[in-house]
Amino acid sequence: MKKEKLPKVGVGAVILDENNRILLVLRKKSPESGYWSLPGGKVDYMETIENAVIREIKEELGVDIEIERLVCVTNHIVQSEDVHYVAPTFIAHITNGKVHNKEPHALEQVQWFPIDDIPENITITTDYALKQLK
Repeated sequence: MKKEKLPKVGVGAVILDENNRILLVLRKKSPESGYWSLPGGKVDYMETIENAVIREIKEELGVDIEIERLVCVTNHIVQSEDVHYVAPTFIAHITNGKVHNKEPHALEQVQWFPIDDIPENITITTDYALKQLK
């Protein structure tokens, strides 16, 4: 009997600083390896999406965040990689800590970009969230 494939849930955060720069991470792993992405990750069983994004940002970047609001939910489907995520994305701000790459096995770089001058190679979820912010 073949195991049924189901979508997964991933969360992300649009984090802006006082200079209107956005924090992006360069992915080393699938899905969309080699693309700039909003920081975030997977939701654990019995975890709320809000708690998941707060935990994931702390694990990846070593900072505490406060969620301001939900920006959008993306249908992150990459057929060529056999990946299907439903991805709520929040806008948040850093409340404590200094950003650094705590997951170098998964993230090539962590960098601030002017919101109107971001790289072209961005993930589906990042692209959709930025369009919803405008």
